[in-house]
Amino acid sequence: MEIRLEQMNIRVTPDLATKVIHSCKILPASTSIGSGRSRSRRLLRFFIWCLRSRHEDFGDDVFNCAIRAFTEMKDLTAMAIAISELQKMGCRMDAETFVMVAETLVKASKVDEAILLFRNVVEKKMQYEGDTLSSITAIVHSLCSKGYARKAEGVVRRYRDKLQEENIGIIYRSLLHGWCIYGNVKEAQRILKEMKSFGINLGLASYNDLLRCICNRNLKFNPSGLVSEATDLMMEMRSSGITPTTVSFNILLSCLTRARRVKEACDILSSMMHGEVKSSPDQVTYYLVLRVLYLTKRITKGNRILDQLTRNGVMVEAQFFHCLIGVLCGIENVSCALEMFEKMKGQCRENLGPTYGLLIEKLCRNGNFDLGKHFYDEAIENGVVLNISSDLLDPLKTQVFKPARSQEKIILGEYKGKVLLRRRRGT
Repeated sequence: MEIRLEQMNIRVTPDLATKVIHSCKILPASTSIGSGRSRSRRLLRFFIWCLRSRHEDFGDDVFNCAIRAFTEMKDLTAMAIAISELQKMGCRMDAETFVMVAETLVKASKVDEAILLFRNVVEKKMQYEGDTLSSITAIVHSLCSKGYARKAEGVVRRYRDKLQEENIGIIYRSLLHGWCIYGNVKEAQRILKEMKSFGINLGLASYNDLLRCICNRNLKFNPSGLVSEATDLMMEMRSSGITPTTVSFNILLSCLTRARRVKEACDILSSMMHGEVKSSPDQVTYYLVLRVLYLTKRITKGNRILDQLTRNGVMVEAQFFHCLIGVLCGIENVSCALEMFEKMKGQCRENLGPTYGLLIEKLCRNGNFDLGKHFYDEAIENGVVLNISSDLLDPLKTQVFKPARSQEKIILGEYKGKVLLRRRRGT
C-alpha cells in the first residue's frame, strides 16, 4: 500500500488526512477496504505513512481524530501506536479523546493502562488541552462505571489536593456507584457516611444504586431479609427528603420475584395500587409481579391483577403482553396465552407480528396445526408482517413435541400437589 501511495505522488494535507480517517470510520465496509481489524490496520498504515512522508506537519486535530477513530474501531493496538506518535510529535490530546480512550481501556479490563495514561496527563508527561480536574473526574467515572471502585479511590486519595469543593460531590457519587456495581455493600455504606459527613446531598440515583446493591446481596445470601432491609433504606431516604419512586420499588420487586417471594411481591404491588405509598405502579411493576405469578402457576390471581391493570387505565406496550404470553407458552398453558392474546389485540394495534409468530410456532409444535393456520391467515389478512416460515404449517415438515410425561401422570401429579397443599393449610 505504501509503494502505491508513493507512486501516486499525492500531497497529503491535514484536511485530506482527516477526511480519509472519517471515511474509513463511517463508510460501510467493502471487500476493497476490508472490515474489522484489517480495516483499522490499513488506516494505521496510511496514518504512519503520512507521518513518515512529512508532507505537512499534522496538528493536534489530526492526531486526535485518528486516535478517536481507532478507539471507535476498538483496535487497542492501533490506538496505542497513535498515542505514542502523538507524544513523540509533541502534540496535545484533547479532553474528548482522553475520555474515549480511558473508557475504552477500562471496558477492555486494561485498568492499569488507563490509570497510567491519566498519570501521564496529570504529571505533564503528555501534553493535554483539558484541565486536571476534568481528567480526574473522567477517570474516576470510567473506573466506577465498571466497578473498579478501589482503583478509583486510589486515584482520589493521590490527587485529593487537586480537587475542588464543588466537584467532590460528583466524585463521591461515582465512588458510591462503583462500590454498588462491584457489589460491596459495606464499602458503599462507608462512602455514604463520608458523603453525609461532608454535607454532600445524596440524590435519588445514589440511593437507588445502594438499594439495588443491598437487594442483590440479599437475593444471594438472605432472601428473607429483602423487604426489611429495603424498607429501612427507604425510611432513611424519606428522612433525607427523598421520596422512593416507582423505580425504587421495581428494584426491590425484581429481586423478590427472582427469589420467588410471591406473597411479599404481591403485598408491595397492592400497597402501590391502593395508595399506601406515594409511588404508583407502572407496566414494569405489573410485569414483574404477573411474571412470577404465572411462573408459579398462580394463573387465576395473575388474571385478576391483569384485569385490574386494564380497569385502572395503565398504558402498556405490546412487548408487555408478548413477554407474558411467552411465559405462559413456556409453562405449557397455551389456552391462557390465547386469552391474553385476545386482550392484547384489543389494546395494541402495532407490533403484533412477533406475538403472532410465537403463538403460531407454539401451536404447530404442539400439533395444533388448524389453529396455527387460523392465526397465520388472520395475520396475513390484517397485513401483519410475520418472521416465520409457512413451512411451520406443514405437518410433514414440522416436528411435533410430545410431553415428556403422559397426561395421566400429569393429572396425578397435580392431584398430589393439591393434597399436599391442603395438608399444609390444615384443611
